[in-house]
Amino acid sequence: MDSTENNHIDRLIGKLLDQSNEDPMKYGDQLVRIGGEEVQGKLIHVLKSGEMDEAFLATKVLSRMENKQITLDALFDVIHRPANQHQNGGLVSLVEEFDIIDKFVDLFRVYLFGNFKSSTLAKVHLDYAEFDITPRTLKKAKKHYNHFLNNSSKGDDFELKKAEAETILAELKDLLDEEE
Repeated sequence: MDSTENNHIDRLIGKLLDQSNEDPMKYGDQLVRIGGEEVQGKLIHVLKSGEMDEAFLATKVLSRMENKQITLDALFDVIHRPANQHQNGGLVSLVEEFDIIDKFVDLFRVYLFGNFKSSTLAKVHLDYAEFDITPRTLKKAKKHYNHFLNNSSKGDDFELKKAEAETILAELKDLLDEEE
Protein backbone atom coordinates (compact mmCIF):
# COMPACT_ATOMS: atom_id res chain seq x y z
CA MET A 1 0.00 0.00 0.00
CA ASP A 2 1.51 3.31 -1.02
CA SER A 3 1.70 6.33 1.24
CA THR A 4 -1.03 8.20 -0.65
CA GLU A 5 -3.54 5.42 -0.04
CA ASN A 6 -2.33 5.06 3.53
CA ASN A 7 -2.87 8.79 4.12
CA HIS A 8 -6.33 8.55 2.55
CA ILE A 9 -7.26 5.74 4.96
CA ASP A 10 -5.93 7.75 7.90
CA ARG A 11 -7.99 10.78 6.82
CA LEU A 12 -11.14 8.65 6.51
CA ILE A 13 -10.58 7.19 9.97
CA GLY A 14 -10.03 10.71 11.31
CA LYS A 15 -13.33 11.82 9.78
CA LEU A 16 -15.08 8.71 11.10
CA LEU A 17 -13.94 9.60 14.61
CA ASP A 18 -14.54 13.36 14.33
CA GLN A 19 -17.40 14.05 16.72
CA SER A 20 -18.47 17.10 14.73
CA ASN A 21 -19.54 14.89 11.79
CA GLU A 22 -23.27 14.25 11.79
CA ASP A 23 -22.97 11.06 9.72
CA PRO A 24 -19.66 9.38 10.55
CA MET A 25 -20.73 6.11 8.96
CA LYS A 26 -20.49 7.61 5.48
CA TYR A 27 -16.73 7.52 6.09
CA GLY A 28 -17.11 4.05 7.53
CA ASP A 29 -18.81 2.98 4.29
CA GLN A 30 -15.80 4.22 2.35
CA LEU A 31 -13.46 2.30 4.62
CA VAL A 32 -15.52 -0.87 4.11
CA ARG A 33 -15.27 -0.43 0.33
CA ILE A 34 -11.48 -0.05 0.57
CA GLY A 35 -11.28 -3.02 2.95
CA GLY A 36 -8.18 -5.12 3.42
CA GLU A 37 -5.81 -5.90 6.24
CA GLU A 38 -4.44 -2.35 6.42
CA VAL A 39 -7.87 -0.81 7.08
CA GLN A 40 -8.81 -3.61 9.45
CA GLY A 41 -5.56 -3.27 11.39
CA LYS A 42 -5.97 0.48 11.81
CA LEU A 43 -9.58 0.12 12.94
CA ILE A 44 -8.67 -2.64 15.40
CA HIS A 45 -6.03 -0.30 16.78
CA VAL A 46 -8.78 2.31 17.31
CA LEU A 47 -10.98 -0.34 18.93
CA LYS A 48 -8.21 -1.31 21.34
CA SER A 49 -6.90 2.13 22.17
CA GLY A 50 -9.73 4.57 21.59
CA GLU A 51 -12.41 5.99 23.81
CA MET A 52 -15.63 3.96 24.01
CA ASP A 53 -17.35 6.13 21.36
CA GLU A 54 -14.42 5.65 19.00
CA ALA A 55 -14.23 1.93 19.76
CA PHE A 56 -17.96 1.66 19.03
CA LEU A 57 -17.63 3.35 15.62
CA ALA A 58 -14.57 1.30 14.71
CA THR A 59 -16.41 -1.91 15.63
CA LYS A 60 -19.46 -0.92 13.59
CA VAL A 61 -17.24 -0.52 10.53
CA LEU A 62 -15.27 -3.69 11.27
CA SER A 63 -18.48 -5.69 11.61
CA ARG A 64 -19.15 -5.05 7.94
CA MET A 65 -15.73 -6.22 6.75
CA GLU A 66 -14.21 -9.61 6.02
CA ASN A 67 -12.25 -11.64 8.57
CA LYS A 68 -14.59 -10.90 11.46
CA GLN A 69 -13.01 -13.41 13.85
CA ILE A 70 -9.98 -11.18 14.43
CA THR A 71 -12.30 -8.29 15.18
CA LEU A 72 -14.47 -10.35 17.52
CA ASP A 73 -11.45 -11.48 19.52
CA ALA A 74 -10.23 -7.87 19.81
CA LEU A 75 -13.75 -6.73 20.74
CA PHE A 76 -13.95 -9.18 23.65
CA ASP A 77 -10.45 -8.17 24.78
CA VAL A 78 -11.69 -4.59 25.09
CA ILE A 79 -15.02 -5.60 26.68
CA HIS A 80 -13.25 -7.70 29.34
CA ARG A 81 -10.83 -4.97 30.44
CA PRO A 82 -11.60 -4.08 34.06
CA ALA A 83 -11.34 -0.37 33.22
CA ASN A 84 -14.18 -0.77 30.71
CA GLN A 85 -16.45 -2.84 32.95
CA HIS A 86 -18.84 0.02 33.68
CA GLN A 87 -18.97 1.51 30.18
CA ASN A 88 -18.86 -1.37 27.72
CA GLY A 89 -22.60 -1.85 27.07
CA GLY A 90 -22.40 -0.22 23.65
CA LEU A 91 -19.67 -2.63 22.59
CA VAL A 92 -21.59 -5.62 23.92
CA SER A 93 -24.57 -4.49 21.82
CA LEU A 94 -22.42 -4.95 18.70
CA VAL A 95 -21.59 -8.59 19.47
CA GLU A 96 -24.73 -9.62 17.58
CA GLU A 97 -23.05 -8.47 14.35
CA PHE A 98 -20.64 -11.40 14.60
CA ASP A 99 -20.72 -15.20 14.65
CA ILE A 100 -20.59 -15.92 18.38
CA ILE A 101 -20.94 -19.71 18.24
CA ASP A 102 -17.58 -20.12 20.04
CA LYS A 103 -18.02 -17.21 22.46
CA PHE A 104 -20.20 -18.72 25.18
CA VAL A 105 -17.55 -18.31 27.88
CA ASP A 106 -16.87 -14.69 26.90
CA LEU A 107 -20.56 -13.84 27.08
CA PHE A 108 -20.94 -15.72 30.36
CA ARG A 109 -18.12 -13.60 31.79
CA VAL A 110 -19.84 -10.43 30.59
CA TYR A 111 -23.08 -11.63 32.16
CA LEU A 112 -21.38 -12.28 35.50
CA PHE A 113 -19.15 -9.23 35.73
CA GLY A 114 -20.68 -6.60 33.46
CA ASN A 115 -22.69 -3.54 34.32
CA PHE A 116 -26.47 -3.69 34.06
CA LYS A 117 -26.63 -2.99 30.31
CA SER A 118 -23.81 -5.30 29.25
CA SER A 119 -24.95 -8.06 31.59
CA THR A 120 -28.51 -7.86 30.27
CA LEU A 121 -27.35 -7.93 26.65
CA ALA A 122 -25.05 -10.88 27.36
CA LYS A 123 -27.91 -12.75 29.01
CA VAL A 124 -30.07 -12.32 25.89
CA HIS A 125 -27.28 -13.86 23.81
CA LEU A 126 -26.81 -16.68 26.31
CA ASP A 127 -30.54 -17.41 26.16
CA TYR A 128 -31.10 -17.22 22.41
CA ALA A 129 -27.85 -17.63 20.47
CA GLU A 130 -26.54 -20.96 19.29
CA PHE A 131 -23.22 -22.06 20.79
CA ASP A 132 -20.75 -24.85 20.27
CA ILE A 133 -20.61 -26.33 23.78
CA THR A 134 -17.84 -28.73 24.81
CA PRO A 135 -16.72 -30.10 28.19
CA ARG A 136 -13.94 -27.50 28.06
CA THR A 137 -16.56 -24.75 27.65
CA LEU A 138 -18.31 -25.93 30.81
CA LYS A 139 -15.01 -26.13 32.71
CA LYS A 140 -14.09 -22.56 31.73
CA ALA A 141 -17.56 -21.26 32.56
CA LYS A 142 -17.36 -22.89 36.02
CA LYS A 143 -13.97 -21.25 36.57
CA HIS A 144 -15.48 -17.81 35.90
CA TYR A 145 -18.50 -18.63 38.05
CA ASN A 146 -16.21 -19.53 40.98
CA HIS A 147 -14.32 -16.29 40.44
CA PHE A 148 -17.67 -14.47 40.51
CA LEU A 149 -18.62 -16.18 43.79
CA ASN A 150 -15.32 -15.31 45.45
CA ASN A 151 -14.75 -11.80 44.13
CA SER A 152 -18.08 -10.07 43.59
CA SER A 153 -19.74 -7.72 45.98
CA LYS A 154 -22.76 -9.36 47.54
CA GLY A 155 -25.14 -6.63 46.36
CA ASP A 156 -28.80 -6.91 45.47
CA ASP A 157 -28.24 -8.54 42.11
CA PHE A 158 -25.65 -11.05 43.37
CA GLU A 159 -28.17 -13.71 44.46
CA LEU A 160 -30.17 -13.34 41.25
CA LYS A 161 -27.07 -13.70 39.05
CA LYS A 162 -25.84 -16.57 41.20
CA ALA A 163 -29.12 -18.48 40.78
CA GLU A 164 -29.30 -17.74 37.07
CA ALA A 165 -25.67 -18.77 36.53
CA GLU A 166 -26.23 -22.01 38.42
CA THR A 167 -29.21 -22.75 36.16
CA ILE A 168 -27.13 -22.05 33.05
CA LEU A 169 -24.30 -24.29 34.24
CA ALA A 170 -26.72 -27.10 35.19
CA GLU A 171 -28.35 -26.90 31.74
CA LEU A 172 -24.92 -27.08 30.09
CA LYS A 173 -23.99 -30.10 32.18
CA ASP A 174 -27.27 -31.81 31.28
CA LEU A 175 -26.72 -31.03 27.61
CA LEU A 176 -23.24 -32.54 27.68
CA ASP A 177 -24.42 -35.58 29.65
CA GLU A 178 -27.10 -36.24 26.99
CA GLU A 179 -24.47 -36.21 24.25
CA GLU A 180 -22.34 -38.89 25.90
